[in-house]
Amino acid sequence: MAALLQIVGVHPAHAAAPINDDFALELLVVCGLIAFFLFVRLTLSVEKPHPAQQIAEAIHGFTGDLADQVIGHGYERFQAFAVCVGLFVLINNLMGLLPGITTPTSHPVVPLGIAMLTFIYYNFHGVRAQGVWPYIKHFAGPVPALAPLMFLIEIASHLARVLALTVRLYANMLASDLLTMIAFSVCPFIFPVAGLGLHFAVAFIQAFVFMLLAMIYLSEAVPQAH
Repeated sequence: MAALLQIVGVHPAHAAAPINDDFALELLVVCGLIAFFLFVRLTLSVEKPHPAQQIAEAIHGFTGDLADQVIGHGYERFQAFAVCVGLFVLINNLMGLLPGITTPTSHPVVPLGIAMLTFIYYNFHGVRAQGVWPYIKHFAGPVPALAPLMFLIEIASHLARVLALTVRLYANMLASDLLTMIAFSVCPFIFPVAGLGLHFAVAFIQAFVFMLLAMIYLSEAVPQAH
């Protein structure tokens, strides 16, 4: 693995173990999601839907209704991205419930990677829908006299979205991990139940917020979808 990484110009700090635990867990989540959706696709049944298909349909229905309200007409082409981001964040958040595993999203590099992907995705579709110059021009606002100032403010605001997505997810999951550890150390027989329950709730809430913000950014980048 280290040799393959060096071929593409990546030099891992630890050649003997080039893939750290966080990256390994992310790969596991990705492979699990791919396997789940392939299984659902290959075993679709109208008459006798199995539990996996029912779960997939419930997720599709929930995210579809939400995307329709947030993005509006034409939301279907963005729904798959929103679902993948939401499930990826959720499962990584829930990893912390397993004994001996630290929540991947409690390390800043993981939320940063998802935030950067979201940033690239919604800006790409903004340029694709409006064109390069019209999309850049909309940052300047409707008042020509204030265009230079508004352009700088809007650019800074969009860049700050990456930081906001990263810090929100990272800080909440780190705090949840710490509270769970404290609960186990104070009273390993009673408090851990509350700590794990809190972690479970935070995991779902943060995944939902991340997915919702991705939809909001898309709705702003592709205004003609409304």
